[in-house]
Amino acid sequence: MSTVDETGTFVLGDRTVGRLGYGAMQLAGPGVFGPPKDRSAALAVLREAVAAGVNHIDTSDFYGPHVTNQLIHEALHPYPNDLVIVTKVGARRGADKSWIPALSRQELIDGVHDNLKNLGLDILDVVNLRVGGPAEPSEGSIEEPLAALVELKGDGFIRHIGLSNVTPTRLRQAQELTEIVCVQNFYNLAHRDDDAFIDDLVAQGIAYVPFFPLGGFNPLQSSVIDAVAAKLQATPMQVALGWLLHRASNVLLIPGTSSLAHLRENLAAAELNLPEEAINQLNSVANASGSSMA
Repeated sequence: MSTVDETGTFVLGDRTVGRLGYGAMQLAGPGVFGPPKDRSAALAVLREAVAAGVNHIDTSDFYGPHVTNQLIHEALHPYPNDLVIVTKVGARRGADKSWIPALSRQELIDGVHDNLKNLGLDILDVVNLRVGGPAEPSEGSIEEPLAALVELKGDGFIRHIGLSNVTPTRLRQAQELTEIVCVQNFYNLAHRDDDAFIDDLVAQGIAYVPFFPLGGFNPLQSSVIDAVAAKLQATPMQVALGWLLHRASNVLLIPGTSSLAHLRENLAAAELNLPEEAINQLNSVANASGSSMA
């Protein structure tokens, strides 16, 4: 069981992580494909993140493909004892940079072993099963692909299993087969369809890891966020991250960047104090967009 800690950490599976981590996706080339424009800068970002206290890195072998895991290995191996690397399987990349589902038993086995090889690990801390569309979850049986990961967990290649891009129904299906320690879905200030889901996960002690905290590849444009950021002398991304940390105690953040300056800005969001007035203003962004509210 994953449990919440009042010190700004969260016990993910059996490992304690800081609630503000790092997502490696942006270290790959444009479109999350191919090598980074500046390999030295990418390595420097990873090293500084860990030096600054980050102990939760999110990655996947289909980023690049292989690129982010190889960078993580080069920058950080041998890994600090407290570092938790979370990866995901369930997709592969086409030569045209497309994202292709890869949910057969053999594809999932191959995906896990690719992650192990490129990260230089004997066992993966957490593996998320990615299902659903590019950003929106969908319904349907999760039993067959999840069974492959449960088998790999039994074989000692995976410690814990999570889910990415799932509905509450699919979570319940998965929990009939194995413990689920985290859910990774699209969620931010303006996209709040998972509000009730997050509250349910809090009650269960399961981590919720939102991706695209400021809208993703098409950044959210909001005069409200800009105004709050200006008043607090912060950046819009810091405000968006601060709001997510305030949203629920089980929320773990994995903002990504290939820039040292942006990394430092993102990590500083953990110290941002959002007064009640600012929270109310930011909640109005969701009201204006028509998203559900908790």
